[in-house]
Amino acid sequence: MPFSEAKEHAPGHLHHIFADPYSAFDNLNVERQLHLRVALQALVCEPMASGVLTLRVIHGWENGGFEPGDLAHSDHPIATLGALEQIRTSYQHAIESAAPLPRDDASLLAGPLAEAISAAEAKGQALEEETRTIPARWPAFESGLSLYTFFKVYHRLTYGEDDSYRSIQCQTPQGSREIHEFHLEEGEFAVIRPAESTGSDSVLVLHVSQLEPVQLLLATCCA
Repeated sequence: MPFSEAKEHAPGHLHHIFADPYSAFDNLNVERQLHLRVALQALVCEPMASGVLTLRVIHGWENGGFEPGDLAHSDHPIATLGALEQIRTSYQHAIESAAPLPRDDASLLAGPLAEAISAAEAKGQALEEETRTIPARWPAFESGLSLYTFFKVYHRLTYGEDDSYRSIQCQTPQGSREIHEFHLEEGEFAVIRPAESTGSDSVLVLHVSQLEPVQLLLATCCA
């Protein structure tokens, strides 16, 4: 099992800023709001101001469902808070008019999963149906652990999580990435950023239901 593909609770960028990121955003921490502002400045505001931030809005899973093919998303480059507001408004109008939500052709899980399974079988690995269909079994084949890690991130962003913060290291086709996952009173979201660089391609991921609260949060932190 390729455990090196991903590791949860791994040190990341915020460990260079806070002595203990896992307690920095706790509701009992008297400096919580300051810590949150500093973290978002580093993870979201700076990449946005540099024009290297993409907003990824996920949707499609509901009522406890988690089929990879049902997870939809749409990516939007954002360089300003105004751009974020425009995106939020477009989704709001779609929801109010019962129109289909924006959906990119590329899949986040189903396509990469099918490719990983095909590659494993091409190498002679026999995969049972449970291994193909049960996410917790995906680490049995190459790239499966990283896919399972992202599956859990998307699942927690859709259905919620008790831990306020989680830091993850994960190998992706684009290279090593850090995932900073937040579940706060103010909003739930994750930031995917390069593990070694601070100046390129970061992704802010959130469920469609979190567009408004996260926009309000960033308005206070990135202004």
